[in-house]
Amino acid sequence: MIPEDLRYTEAHEWVRAVSEDTVRIGVTDYAQSQLGDVVSVQLPEVGSRTSAGAELGEIDSTKAMSEVYAPVAGEVVSVNEALADRPELVNSQPYGDGWMVEIMLDAPLEETLSGLLDAAAYRSLTEQP
Repeated sequence: MIPEDLRYTEAHEWVRAVSEDTVRIGVTDYAQSQLGDVVSVQLPEVGSRTSAGAELGEIDSTKAMSEVYAPVAGEVVSVNEALADRPELVNSQPYGDGWMVEIMLDAPLEETLSGLLDAAAYRSLTEQP
């Protein structure tokens, strides 16, 4: 399951534009399936700043602890508070209620998204033997 309307990173995060200057970020269905059952999620503080490629948070699962990396630079303007009590949303709804953070972008939206993978490129990455 790779939605066509999202952008992706090679580290298995997805990015969805929610406005002209803000994006929502989560981990892909492929990532959550590799992690196994998610038992906790650590997210950054609202108001914190991040740069593209920097560690944004952590996911602890029955298989391993995994870092989540920021695919974009900007300010964290919202975190998914529901994950504190229901981390399993990352498994059950990775592209919906399992989202992690929203970031107000430092660069224009089009410029930011152009540096990320489209659905076809991400599909190629995850379907390799």
